[in-house]
Amino acid sequence: MVDLLIRTQPAQDLILDKLTKMGIFKTRSEAIRAGIMGLNKEYNLFKNAQDIEDELVVKKMLKIQEEDKRGKRNYVTLREFQKKHGLK
Repeated sequence: MVDLLIRTQPAQDLILDKLTKMGIFKTRSEAIRAGIMGLNKEYNLFKNAQDIEDELVVKKMLKIQEEDKRGKRNYVTLREFQKKHGLK
């Protein structure tokens, strides 16, 4: 999850407040997340949840690959892990 700071205008604040006071959303953040998903639907960026999941997996794999290239990941064997943590 990524933390994101956004600045809203007074009219947007009023809408978010109404949505939460009416109980449509528990929090302003939840309403904003729903709005983002609505934009996805409106602009047909991803056809379904599986397409979103696939894109996230590819993004994660590319990040891991880049970290490997930079030497930022350390790998240990199962035996090394077990020994280090007193297992088996």
